[in-house]
Amino acid sequence: MKAIISFIKNIISKEIVKPVGRWRIENCNIQLNKKIDLSNEDHCGPCGQYALDKISKKDIKERKDGSE
Repeated sequence: MKAIISFIKNIISKEIVKPVGRWRIENCNIQLNKKIDLSNEDHCGPCGQYALDKISKKDIKERKDGSE
């Protein structure tokens, strides 16, 4: 009986593992907004609007840097 009780206590008392990586809890609003944008992009499918926006912003920045 003691073995069963100690087994149950060991199972219950273990700390719940927190998700890491992309699904961790964000405290920074900038990181949170990036995560939201990427999540929306994942669910959007083939439209790829986020990627197109990033490419166009990069092209504009390169043009500005090259023309100075």
